[in-house]
Amino acid sequence: MTTGDLPLMLLAGALVGLGLSMLLWRVRPAQVDLSSALDRLSPERSLAEEDRTQRAGTDADAKDKLGRWAMRTLPLDALGAVPTKELALLRIPVHRFFGEKVLFAVVGLVIPFALMILFAAVGLAVPVFFAIMGALLLGSLMFFLPDYNVRDDAAKARKEFGRALASYIDLVALERNAGSGPRQAMEIAAGIGDAWVFRRIGEELARSRWSGQPPWDALRKLSDDLGLPELADLADIMRLSGEEGAQVYTTLRARSQSMRTAELNSALAEANATGERLSIPMSTLGLIFMAILVTPALLRIVGS
Repeated sequence: MTTGDLPLMLLAGALVGLGLSMLLWRVRPAQVDLSSALDRLSPERSLAEEDRTQRAGTDADAKDKLGRWAMRTLPLDALGAVPTKELALLRIPVHRFFGEKVLFAVVGLVIPFALMILFAAVGLAVPVFFAIMGALLLGSLMFFLPDYNVRDDAAKARKEFGRALASYIDLVALERNAGSGPRQAMEIAAGIGDAWVFRRIGEELARSRWSGQPPWDALRKLSDDLGLPELADLADIMRLSGEEGAQVYTTLRARSQSMRTAELNSALAEANATGERLSIPMSTLGLIFMAILVTPALLRIVGS
């Protein structure tokens, strides 16, 4: 055995191990995340996803087909919990999310081999072993990239939801002060704005009207599904107004003001953190300038 045969032997061993793991994978019991699996199989979520699929067109996108195939074939639940609340907030079906993950992984697997072919075209030989290891590493990293994207987009959407919700609470307070009932005030306020937050709240209120559910229960359920505690506070306040007849104008205005204050404090903290990060390059530039000034004098001292 020579040194040049070592990468080929390692590659052969890796392929044999991969083949054995694939065989064992098909016969071993699947280790799934129970909470996410039950959440996806719940009737309400299944009907909502089916309705969105019918509106968008069944299997209209290759990403949807790939995601459905992956959910049937691959043990994706064993590779990490599904961000169901973030997906519900962004209105991304679970099968499309899995399709994007598999698609990103395939792209990560292909890129190193494409680079190897490109390097070979210009006369640079890259061992196949390094291309395979790079493909496995990059494919694994890109497989989890959609999780980061979804959580980042959901965090931005929650901030936007909080800002719009403060305005919505003010509108509800004004409608209640004008003599409207709890449901009427909430529905009129939701119909005033054209942002996606107002439309989402309006959809839940309309669904609760046709199902005979109290509007505050619908908002409470929406808060639990999307991870929005501010919406749960509004639901509790409107429950007091609807069930006990309490005057909630002052409470609603105080709640909206506190939300704006918290948003302002968060923006100030973010601005201060950004300012501190900007001071690092300026300090580094100052140190480099001082080094340029001091270096000639030090060289003269050392040379003498």
